[in-house]
Amino acid sequence: MPSTSTKSHRSDERRVPALLNRCIEVYLNHSRPVLIGSKQSSDALWVSSTTGRPLTRKNLGTLVSKITLETVGVDVSPHLFRMAAASTAAAYGGDTPHLASALLNHTDPRVTEEHYNRATSISASKIYAQITSAFLRD
Repeated sequence: MPSTSTKSHRSDERRVPALLNRCIEVYLNHSRPVLIGSKQSSDALWVSSTTGRPLTRKNLGTLVSKITLETVGVDVSPHLFRMAAASTAAAYGGDTPHLASALLNHTDPRVTEEHYNRATSISASKIYAQITSAFLRD
């Protein structure tokens, strides 16, 4: 992804798992052309199913929130997905201290530190709950 398209204004390139290749191919070669229809051609990856025009970041964020609300009953914005990724990386990848900042392409480590602190607090509370449960059983 070019630097102008990322939040941090740095280039970002990620491998796509092989299992997604067929889905991406179907979208690009079959679904996307149907969505665009006879309207003016666009090189945008994501296009509106109603207008065939490129989706803006705001449109895409609103759509993600709407779909997650309808599907799982919770409005999860793209920003919340990023927060969840950082917190998950902190909780389960604590031995890899820069995992979340690499995952989210952060340049300032203070941004991800909040998630590591939250994950540490959650882990501490679970351990404390186990200790207090042991006292109650005795």
